[in-house]
This record gives sequence, C-alpha cells and structure tokens, in this order.
Amino acid sequence: MPLNRVNFITLAVADLARARAYYEALGWVLEEAMDKVAFYDMNGAKFALFTLEGLAEETGRDIGEFKTGAMTLAQNQPSPEAVDAAYAHAIASGATPVRAPFRTDWGGYSSYVADPDGHLWEFAFNPFSPLDEAGHIA
Repeated sequence: MPLNRVNFITLAVADLARARAYYEALGWVLEEAMDKVAFYDMNGAKFALFTLEGLAEETGRDIGEFKTGAMTLAQNQPSPEAVDAAYAHAIASGATPVRAPFRTDWGGYSSYVADPDGHLWEFAFNPFSPLDEAGHIA
C-alpha cells in the first residue's frame, strides 16, 4: 500500500453545528454525523469536522494545545472564472475573506478564505495542473 496518501482530513472546530452549516452551505454532502464529529465523502477519502473537546479527548491532548496551524487546504478550479465563483460562494456561505482573487507570479490565479474556525482554504487555477472531468489533477 502506498505511503504517500491521505485517507482522512479532519478539522477541529469550536462549534460543530456552525461548521456543518458552513460546509453544507458550500455544497458538501453529509455522510454521517454523531455528537462530536461529522463525516463527508471525498470520492475515496473522508473529510471530517471534530469538536475541539472530542479531538482533545480522542488524542489525550489538552484543548489549549490546539491551534489553527500554518497550512492551507486547496481546491483547484478549471479556470480563473471558476476561482472567482468559488471564492464568492465561500464568502456567501460564511467564510471570511483573506485574499481576493489575484494573478500569481507563477502564472496561476488564486484566492484565500478562512472557514468559521479560521482554517485557510485556497481556491486556485493552476495551468500546470489541469483537472479532469471529475475534478482530479490529470
């Protein structure tokens, strides 16, 4: 089995209902929800929202140790216009604007928003990583 894979992406959230409302407004389809966690299918992988309390309990760490890390989650788009649309949709769904769509110095087109818990999402068009019809990097 390959080592270079990710099966779950789990974000710690302060308010599970608020986080679910945001992601579901974006169009994510809930697969399963429990008191402390919600799961969404990503075509062979899973995306999860886990309460801070639940994650602290699960990992044995103090809740005060959890902070939003210096990382981004990215969603490539098929065109600059699709970046504009994804950015606008995220803002309308409750995201905080971080950086409006802009032309990058490497030839792409990108934007950034923060979800209700401060997790950074990038919506980008990368001409060097074209997408197939399913939205996977071709």
